[in-house]
Amino acid sequence: MTRTRPTAAALTIGDEILSGRTRDANTHHLAESLTAHGIDLREARFVGDEADAIEAAVIALSDGHDHVFTSGGIGPTHDDVTAECVARALGAPLSVRADARAALEAHYGPRGIEINEARLRMARVPEGAVLIDNPVSGAPGFSIGKVHVLAGVPAIFQAMLASLLPRLTGGPPLLSRSLRVERGEGDVAPALSALAAERPRIAFGSYPAQDAAGRASVSVVARGTDPDALDDALDELSRRIGG
Repeated sequence: MTRTRPTAAALTIGDEILSGRTRDANTHHLAESLTAHGIDLREARFVGDEADAIEAAVIALSDGHDHVFTSGGIGPTHDDVTAECVARALGAPLSVRADARAALEAHYGPRGIEINEARLRMARVPEGAVLIDNPVSGAPGFSIGKVHVLAGVPAIFQAMLASLLPRLTGGPPLLSRSLRVERGEGDVAPALSALAAERPRIAFGSYPAQDAAGRASVSVVARGTDPDALDDALDELSRRIGG
């Protein structure tokens, strides 16, 4: 499919994800949200709480995509190192910033909670970054260049992403249509391959299945930005395979 939309990568950070203690929900939510916003999520990586690995991933993903979305590693503890790794990867000084501290104070102050040294870690922002509002827990994320740094807790990640997306320019939303064929994938493949070559603006996928009685079927999914073109493509496929 010809790419006319910005591309993005997801970088999920945290030992708890890689150990299996915590299930990742943010990549799925990010993919859905970006698809609706007209941005293609093209790659996802998972790294532990290791500074060198985080920094290397930020650099590599930034080189290959228009946007990089990180989740995790921006809390108050010693292993929350995402902010400093992103700052180092992009060559930006990192410090406690007044507007980020004010956001923390607005959240914790009415609760009578002290802004101690540990919580101040969440106000460290690279020079030149733009804050991402966090309406759930106060501690802001930030965008610097093409990198967008968000929290790892799913409810907070989702709220911060909702704050961020209106600032990002996307292409037309990606749509999908599907056709279920009561045949094996190998029977459908020749016609599908030919159709995909003829219609490069549409992305086709085939997903085989088998029921309890051993009967094969395949679901063909067409993705693109023109609903009429998608409908026409699947109609043509149905005609070619006689189904």
